[in-house]
Amino acid sequence: MPSLSVDGARTRAAALSVQSYDVDLDLTQGERTFGSTTVIRFTATAPDSWVDVKPDELTSVTLNGEPVDVAGLSDGRLALAGLQAENELVVVATMAYTHDGEGIHRSVDAADGLAYLYGMSFLDAAPRIYACFDQPDLKAPYRVKVTAPTEWLVLGNGAATQVSPGRWELAETKPLSTYFVTIVAGPYYQVTDEHDGIPLSVVARQSLKEAVDREAADVFRVTKQAFDEYHRMFGYRYPFGEYHQAFVPEFNAGAMENPGCVTFRDQMMFRSIATDAERGNRARTIVHEMAHQWFGDTVTMKWWNDLWLNESFAEYMAHRVSTAATDYQDNWIDFAYIRKWWGLQADQRSSTHPVAADPVKDAISSLDDFDGISYAKGAAVLKQLNNYLGDDVFLGGVIAHIRAAEFGNATFGDLLAKWTEAGAVDIETWAQNWLRTPGLDTISAVRTADGIKLRRVAPAAYPASRPHKLTVGGYDAAGNATIVDVVLDADEVDVPLDPATLVIIPDTGDDTWAKIRLDADSLANLNAVLPNITDGVTRAVVLNSVRDSAADAELDPNLAFDIVLGMLAGETSDIAVGTLVGWARSHVLGGYLPYDAGRARLEQVLADRLPELEAGSSVQLAVVRAYTQFSADADRLNGWLAGEGVPAGVTMDADLRWLVTLQLARIGAIGEAGIDAELERDASSEGGEHAIRCRAALPTAAAKERAWAQIMTDGELSNYELDAAAEGFWHPAQRELTAPYVDRYFAEIPGTEKIRTGYVVATSASRSFPRFEVEERVVARAADLVADHDVAAGIRRSVGDRADDLKRALAVRAAYGV
Repeated sequence: MPSLSVDGARTRAAALSVQSYDVDLDLTQGERTFGSTTVIRFTATAPDSWVDVKPDELTSVTLNGEPVDVAGLSDGRLALAGLQAENELVVVATMAYTHDGEGIHRSVDAADGLAYLYGMSFLDAAPRIYACFDQPDLKAPYRVKVTAPTEWLVLGNGAATQVSPGRWELAETKPLSTYFVTIVAGPYYQVTDEHDGIPLSVVARQSLKEAVDREAADVFRVTKQAFDEYHRMFGYRYPFGEYHQAFVPEFNAGAMENPGCVTFRDQMMFRSIATDAERGNRARTIVHEMAHQWFGDTVTMKWWNDLWLNESFAEYMAHRVSTAATDYQDNWIDFAYIRKWWGLQADQRSSTHPVAADPVKDAISSLDDFDGISYAKGAAVLKQLNNYLGDDVFLGGVIAHIRAAEFGNATFGDLLAKWTEAGAVDIETWAQNWLRTPGLDTISAVRTADGIKLRRVAPAAYPASRPHKLTVGGYDAAGNATIVDVVLDADEVDVPLDPATLVIIPDTGDDTWAKIRLDADSLANLNAVLPNITDGVTRAVVLNSVRDSAADAELDPNLAFDIVLGMLAGETSDIAVGTLVGWARSHVLGGYLPYDAGRARLEQVLADRLPELEAGSSVQLAVVRAYTQFSADADRLNGWLAGEGVPAGVTMDADLRWLVTLQLARIGAIGEAGIDAELERDASSEGGEHAIRCRAALPTAAAKERAWAQIMTDGELSNYELDAAAEGFWHPAQRELTAPYVDRYFAEIPGTEKIRTGYVVATSASRSFPRFEVEERVVARAADLVADHDVAAGIRRSVGDRADDLKRALAVRAAYGV
């Protein structure tokens, strides 16, 4: 289906103005489809246009009382002719429920057989729910009615009232873009609260009732704290009435900012014991989606090229407001270790792009740029801008922007104008260098006879003059720091630090966006000094430098791995433990270095830590999980499943049991019967997904063939089940077994676009890529696929990104003789 182009959107927006939507959904028609009737009232200044609708069956369409031939529907568009100054369009259709997390997703909970629905309208999914003019700058108020089974709860963007058994009416909304419209319907369990006149609720599946009762207080507390801080910052009250937070099954993203009814993936409603890092991530996700209620929902971009601004702003505010207002204080540590690293990798691939792109791409192609650059780089750059401008100017411009465009649409240029009015000087030049030019500078410290020079080098492919406001730290043997504020606005500036300082760390506070390089003396002293540096953000800056230097083949991967093992030996941050182990798993072992020897060293470091950790602490749980992923001690792991030898303070709950089972499956120490027995213990939807992952990980030809068929041919598999099969399939210790599937991947992955749609097409291509096959021939096969424009763009983008990672691993191996 052709995607909407920016020119097509501009033409339609110039000709139409939408007054209202009345949507009536019948959710009682069965397990496969639902009824959808839409009444759109709109004005027109041109005689012809089209409406977007993607039905299972288009029943009838009338325009101003006259029938429209439904046979004219083509690729999700129905042409409209003879438009008048004022028009009423009525579209009656049967829509199909989905299993891919878009449209109205239907999921059956294996725990009790109950069905749950939620709507996801993002980008181009709204026409799978109701007929609409599907583009962000044709906003309108919505009135929604729903017929549902009498025992169901219904929520949506407007306050929902059950006017008769099974019949619900939702209050008229403020003007919304089509991609914000949602319905949450099913036998959900709901807990309610109120804050500052705003009705609140948390909902999830009935099988998560105990988790909701346990977790709702924390969700509400974070929500209330964030509301107070946003009201203080913006001086503009939340405008969408009630505020529901629905934790829904099989959700693709972390969450979606639907006004008044935010949807989250329900893994965040923790059924098992969670680490502090996981709770902090949930808090930031809550605060992120709340930021969107002002920036994104109240004021919406005109076209998808400015979607980065919504996400970058919410990402920045999530970390800032969580730190200022909530009990969770490791937010910038998380940003440095996890979010920033995501963006740093994206900005160094061949698919890199400006944060603020020109509006030339169509709607679907814009989704390709919805990545670590749009989120993390944009957030880091906004943090840097706030440092330059100060809060008075930065927030002054944002507040003026919200007020000027409330319930309408705006562009990045409109925001720049508001910042200029608030006092920013030459911000267009700043935006050109930071936001409209891709790539990132490299910053390093050079020791001289009488001081330090801080050096900035722009990437040759994307030259720009980017000023950096940051700090440089000099550290002695005890980890004591001398911190110097620096504005790096030239290729080289002097820094008043003693050149004999043991370790010098540029950007010690992680305040800018750049590749940080440590000098040779600092690297030589790092293992002795780093354990004494206690600031979590600074430790993350060091690890990011180590990871990136290794990826660029500038640092011996053996030394990089030694640094990681040294950090793990004494790390007290669960965020750091997860990050260090995650990098070892994804890049080092089986990528830069041989798997078996490195795995054994990592296992030993983690095993040595187990007896010394505080029982029941978050870092203990993080180390236990890490150990589980690398242990070859089948007796110990089987003992844990049997309740024997479990470290004091560790609870073998359902999710930890599955993690142990997965490792036993990988090493061939458990079979199908053992996985079936574990599934009998945990007969939930989560248990079913874990079982698929474990079966895919088994080191047998039959298990691999079964998983491969699921990935490549099973269009009925849910999005989470698909992820599980792909995640379990490849492993560096099973390369001989999976070797035949390398060529099959490139032959078969293009065909998956015919059985799947939307988000999962690209993500399944990424997750099922043969990422541990570090060979030139794999890179060559990937290049051939990327060059084939008959293959779906999302698949080509995923394959190209994975191939870039393989190229870097090959360069590392070549440079160090691995």
